[in-house]
Amino acid sequence: MTYASDARSLSEILAMYEADGFTSQFGTRPDGRIVCFSCHFEAPAEEFELVSLSRTEGASDPDDMLAVAALKCRNCDCQGTLVLNYGPEAGEDDVLVLQRLESVDKTRENPTT
Repeated sequence: MTYASDARSLSEILAMYEADGFTSQFGTRPDGRIVCFSCHFEAPAEEFELVSLSRTEGASDPDDMLAVAALKCRNCDCQGTLVLNYGPEAGEDDVLVLQRLESVDKTRENPTT
């Protein structure tokens, strides 16, 4: 799992992931759940594989504080992205999903492989 945080825009980050094969999309659901829009599989966030996470910086505008998670669906094996707000403007669903995704990655023995 890789983390990136720099001055790239949301569209640049999404284009980078799409070029790497992350062409599907995911969405958040209440109670820390994610839905795969390819196969409509819905499960707790920790059941999806977090491959990479990039954040946009919102120093001048808190609305720009976005995290883009590159995920893999365990049901249909598609790869895609999930855009989440973080920081003071984040909604409860986004916060819980991001916390769950990051906590799973931190519990792995070797998250860099």
